[in-house]
Amino acid sequence: MTTDIKYHVRWDRFAKPASYISILLILISIGSFIVKGFNWGLDFTGGSQIDVRYEQPANLEKIRSKLEAAHFEGAIVQLFGSAEDVTIRLPPQKHIAGDKVTDAVMAVLNADGDKAKKMNGGYVGPSVGADLIVDGFTAMAVSCLGILAYVGWRYQWRFAGGAVLALMHDVVITLGMFSLLQLEFDLTVLAAILTVIGYSLNDTVVVFDRMKENFINLRKATPWEAADNAINSMLVRTMVMSFTVVIVLVALLIWGGPMIRNFSIALLFGVIFGTYSSVYVATALAIKLGITREDLIPVVVEKEGANLDAMP
Repeated sequence: MTTDIKYHVRWDRFAKPASYISILLILISIGSFIVKGFNWGLDFTGGSQIDVRYEQPANLEKIRSKLEAAHFEGAIVQLFGSAEDVTIRLPPQKHIAGDKVTDAVMAVLNADGDKAKKMNGGYVGPSVGADLIVDGFTAMAVSCLGILAYVGWRYQWRFAGGAVLALMHDVVITLGMFSLLQLEFDLTVLAAILTVIGYSLNDTVVVFDRMKENFINLRKATPWEAADNAINSMLVRTMVMSFTVVIVLVALLIWGGPMIRNFSIALLFGVIFGTYSSVYVATALAIKLGITREDLIPVVVEKEGANLDAMP
């Protein structure tokens, strides 16, 4: 087996500055959670969503004016799919029961001779929204615990700790961006964050696998030298895959419409930080915790009596 150490980029040189950047971003995110909170979507706060279709291109300003004149507060009016299709989202209204909002809105829209056809309409109560928040964050916690158990069994507890903290790092910073910018947080964004967890773990596991191989093949390699080789190998594959993913996400961001815009933002942000955290959180933390060659290479124990069997 070769003992040469071959790598192109010394990633360990940037480990300390990267750790400071990560700590700063996490502190900013937590501060934003406390001060600004989240701009919860109707999936979580409760409210009504009504999809309507017009016979001609819809006049969004006119629709907003009609709803405002009818005392519907907080209405969000956007095109959905085409110039004739409109989606209207309303928080719970004080002057009308939730199950009657759809009919009241349609009556307002069809006033003055306009013709709007209801395509879909539904109401989510506040209690259902609160349950969705709990269920969503429970799903994140269960995912992290499952990953902790798998990586700990598959590799070593130091790698497991690094992998899970990297996932928490990605989730906290992505949530922090949504809190800081007050982007609407709905079920599509939650789905994007759960996807980011899986995407980030994929790169992390590839690095761990290559590190294990390098500890075997590069007998004189230090942990960071084995990691540098592993990271350079991973990035070749990741850059190709990430480039195609980014192209799709940018297309969705530009042309996908308002309903999936925040989903695209969360995934795009998460893909970038997922690769970063695989290098400077998961791998760096495992090395900081003291991972060694002996931790990953099982000791071969000779069977009792093996030497006697080998004697003539």
